[in-house]
Amino acid sequence: MIHAQKLSKKYNSTTVLNIENLEIPKGQSLGLVGNNGAGKTTFFSLLLDLIQPTTGHIANKDIQVNNSEAWKSFTAAFIDESFLIGYLTPEEYFYFIGDLRGQNKADIDALLAKYEEFFNGEILNNKKYLRDLSKGNQKKVGIIATLIGNPEVVILDEPFANLDPTTVNRLKNIIKELAENPEVTILVSSHDLQHTVEVCTRIVALNKGEEVKDIQTSPETLKELESFFAV
Repeated sequence: MIHAQKLSKKYNSTTVLNIENLEIPKGQSLGLVGNNGAGKTTFFSLLLDLIQPTTGHIANKDIQVNNSEAWKSFTAAFIDESFLIGYLTPEEYFYFIGDLRGQNKADIDALLAKYEEFFNGEILNNKKYLRDLSKGNQKKVGIIATLIGNPEVVILDEPFANLDPTTVNRLKNIIKELAENPEVTILVSSHDLQHTVEVCTRIVALNKGEEVKDIQTSPETLKELESFFAV
C-alpha cells in the first residue's frame, strides 16, 4: 500500500530522515514512535508531499506522491491545527471537507452524530470559530474530519497530545474500530508508547531519522520499547 524506498531528507548538511526501505501493507495499523527530532513528522510530511525528499521517494498505492496528486482522493491526514481553517466554525469546516470529498450534508451529519460522544458537547452548535477553540478541541475537529469520505489511508500525527484522559480513551476506541477494517490503512505517530501499542498492530521506532526497531505488537512490545528508550 505504502512504500518508502531510499528515502532521505536533509537540511543543509544535517540528515533528519534516512529510511532505506519501509513497506506498509494495506489494512495495517502502524505506529511511529520516537523522541523529539526522530523524524516522525518529517516522514508524514514527505508522505503528504508537504516537503520534497532529498533522495528516494514514497509511493502510496503505487502512486509516487511527489509526482502525482491521485493519492489525495483516498488519503486523509491531520498533522496539526494548520490543517484547519480558523475563520470557519466546526460545522462549516466539516461541510467544506465533505464537499471536497463528494459528501453531502446528510452524509456529514450522520458521521458527526456517530462521534457525538467524542465531541462531548464542546464542538458543535457552539457558534465558535475554529481559531477560538482549545488545542484539544481543534484536534478533535481535525481527527474526525479525516474520516469524512471513508478514506483508505488515515494519517494522524500525535493524536493523543492535548487531549484529556476520557477523550484519549474514546479516541483509542475510534482508532481500534478503524483498524478492524481491512480496507483502511492507519498511520499514527506518538511520543506515548502505551497509547500507540494499544491501537497499532505494528510499531516502527525511529531514532535521529533512522529506523531502529520494526516489531509486530505483542504483550511484550511496551516493555521492549520502554527499555530501548530508557537507555
